[in-house]
Amino acid sequence: MAQAVQTFDLVVLGGGSGGYACALRAAELGLSVALVEEAKLGGTCLHRGCIPTKALLHAGEVADAVRDSAQFGVDASFEQVDLRRVNSYKDGVVSRLYQGLQGLVKGRGITVVQGHGTLVAPTTVEVGGVRYEGSHAVLASGSVTKSLPGLELDGERVVSSWEAMQIEQVPGHAIVLGGGVIGVEFASAWRSFGAEVTIIEALPRLVAAEDVACSKVVERVFRKRGIAFKTSTAFSSVERTDSGVRVTVESGDTYDADLLLVAVGRGPNSAGLGYEDQGIEMDRGFVLTNERLQTNVSSVFAVGDLVPGMQLAHRGFQHGIFVAEDIAGLDPAPINESGIPRVTYCDPEVASVGLSEEKARERYGDDSVESLTYDLGGNGKSQILKTQGFVKLVRQKDGPVVGVHMVGARVGELIGEAQLICNWEAFPDDVAPLVHMHPTQNEALGEAHLALAGKPLHAHS
Repeated sequence: MAQAVQTFDLVVLGGGSGGYACALRAAELGLSVALVEEAKLGGTCLHRGCIPTKALLHAGEVADAVRDSAQFGVDASFEQVDLRRVNSYKDGVVSRLYQGLQGLVKGRGITVVQGHGTLVAPTTVEVGGVRYEGSHAVLASGSVTKSLPGLELDGERVVSSWEAMQIEQVPGHAIVLGGGVIGVEFASAWRSFGAEVTIIEALPRLVAAEDVACSKVVERVFRKRGIAFKTSTAFSSVERTDSGVRVTVESGDTYDADLLLVAVGRGPNSAGLGYEDQGIEMDRGFVLTNERLQTNVSSVFAVGDLVPGMQLAHRGFQHGIFVAEDIAGLDPAPINESGIPRVTYCDPEVASVGLSEEKARERYGDDSVESLTYDLGGNGKSQILKTQGFVKLVRQKDGPVVGVHMVGARVGELIGEAQLICNWEAFPDDVAPLVHMHPTQNEALGEAHLALAGKPLHAHS
């Protein structure tokens, strides 16, 4: 019996950030699109990552605001955090966004295929015995939670971020294995909810992918908040106890807690999907591409977390849009990966774009780089918010700004202008004349550029 085959201009395997963005843009450009997704449209970001974790962090921010309200002259009593109701709020946010996404996809005439897809030919995906064949295929299967060798997740006491965002009682004490983005965000939220938290990190500092100065501020504020952390400390083993877990590190020291969150990063979701069988070049599970996100098989592209680089939803969005436009013949400019902004939503927030000072000195040489740090102590809105931190600019001497690094409450909202400055290769003298609204935190970006241009206002020269 002949196998059923449906044909399209484009078949996308994976309905997360990169996949659905590609499908939406391709349909907008007049291409027929099949979008294959095993779970729910929106992928990890919408259902298991970005959106639900930020909802938890906002609930934690509200708890802190009530707990600390007296410092603003507002008398309020803090009673408890009801995680069941927090989860209801979180799930409501996710549900509304999911419904909106479904409407967008339907409105663009995209064929959504629900089920597990396998690449059975370079541009053909099979789902439940039906083959969906495209002129081009886009691999967008995303990423999955990683663990360490010999460290098994049981979903109860040793958990991933997925189980962690569904717990219904605030843990008395939680150990977080990993001091990167996921680890510090959960540590921050749980501490706001009232838990004792200990972070164990093998690298020398928290948020080690960020500029050293940002890490120092995060660590200082975490100490003030009562979040314990052990850096340069390698995990050895974990065992279940009557009351929870006992974690042993390589030094032999042990730490007891109610649960252990494993937050050591995410790996590519490519196993068993047929990529290697079709000759797609891979490396440790990642799909390798050129700068146009094209694999070694010319009609096959890959986007998002599946491609080596920063695992960020907005990177996936941009990948998807780029590939759709490239397939449609619009010849878009390749994406500058170093110009992709990033935010860690702990308290204090960390936001950055471009090169750290260390990386800039490696690239251009010590004598060809200068930096300036503008302390938020000179920013009126930051004083109102009672936050501490800075805006740090890194530039080539007599050249453009190549990195912006910020730490403090709400600085993630400043990254929009920062990424324009870096990606348009602006000089400090280009930004200094621009008028920044007073009093806003955005004003700190303007003040930093004024200072770097040699005409500081609310900063010491």
